[in-house]
Amino acid sequence: MLTSRFAAPFVAFAAPVLLYGGALVSQYGFGLHPCEMCYWQRWPHQAAILLALLALLLRRNELAMRALTLLAAVAIATSGAIGIFHAGVEYGLWEGITTCATGASGPVSLDSIMNAPLIRCDTAQWTLFGVSLAGFNAMFSLGAAALVLTLLRRKTRAAI
Repeated sequence: MLTSRFAAPFVAFAAPVLLYGGALVSQYGFGLHPCEMCYWQRWPHQAAILLALLALLLRRNELAMRALTLLAAVAIATSGAIGIFHAGVEYGLWEGITTCATGASGPVSLDSIMNAPLIRCDTAQWTLFGVSLAGFNAMFSLGAAALVLTLLRRKTRAAI
């Protein structure tokens, strides 16, 4: 599959689906509510999913498919860069640029505001071997973006 011309858009689609899906599982399956910066990391993944899906749908137009895949890789890398910033805030390397917010959804009422969890951006809710979820997102996102770019570049070289 990684030798196919569809390898780059497939990875550009699968990586953010898995990363965004993991974020949703951690939130709804394990009760790890996101802070504001966690949401910032999700937006580029959502954009990358749409861009890569569009690239796969436009597979007959090689130029459009490659351009959309490149944009998806940039979106994935953007999430990784935000993850680096967020992890740095969690580890106390620098200050965040925002106050923490809650992820309450649905109709807003006084009761929903009062019962919404307040999640701090500067405290990791979960770590594995000292790496927070933001840190893992940074590593996996930047790795996936590098893989997509490598696959795109390899295809370009093969065409020459």
